[in-house]
Amino acid sequence: MLARAAELTVTAHHVDHGLRPSSTDEARQAVEMAGSLGIECIVHHVKVDASRNLEAHARQARQAVLPDGTLTGHTLDDQAETLLIRLMRGSGSDGLSAISPGPQHPILRLRRQETVALCAEVGISPVIDPTNADPSMWRNRVRHELLPLLNNIAERDVIPILSRTADVLRDDAELLNELAALIDPTDANALCEANPVLAARALRQWLTFDGYPPSTAAIRRVLGVARGDAIACEIDGGIRVARKDRRLRIITPDTSGE
Repeated sequence: MLARAAELTVTAHHVDHGLRPSSTDEARQAVEMAGSLGIECIVHHVKVDASRNLEAHARQARQAVLPDGTLTGHTLDDQAETLLIRLMRGSGSDGLSAISPGPQHPILRLRRQETVALCAEVGISPVIDPTNADPSMWRNRVRHELLPLLNNIAERDVIPILSRTADVLRDDAELLNELAALIDPTDANALCEANPVLAARALRQWLTFDGYPPSTAAIRRVLGVARGDAIACEIDGGIRVARKDRRLRIITPDTSGE
């Protein structure tokens, strides 16, 4: 709606993960909503491995079918949730920088309630994803339990505060990343000789996939491999990092060590 109001040419994309019976109807509703605004909506059907790590697999499936440069509807509330989730996972300042502002996140400074109000103002009833109430997913508990508790403790709305914290950490991370980029993360000797903070950051840059950095614990395990404490270790997503002839290499489930 905002893009149309700005007289931009818009194409909407809806990804049907096929994870629940209502998904086909939700795709139809997305097409109808877009059509009411004079916007073409392309529906993508994907298959998702729901046996484990559903959120990660669903994200990977979406990214595989969406065109490069697709804009997303992440809001300031998503930013705060992402920071807290990554904090619980032990991410460093790169991860705690959360979602990077820029053209691909055009409404990152808006609040979720503002997007809901906009829909109400133009008479569109958004589709509510029922999995957003599933307490087995961290983000849902952060959204419905943790953030309200933090607001209560702080006696104020903490979402803008958390977002500003992400901005500060992002500025610091950009400078450190420039310094870490001078280190070859596959060279075990270079990692061992470098400042530990920059060595960890060089590894985090190397091992970040789809914008999601490994945890601090995973980085420590990889540094142990570089030192010779072990010949290999596993990090997030079933990925292994192995050492041979003082060089590190990535082994993914798809390569099976090849």
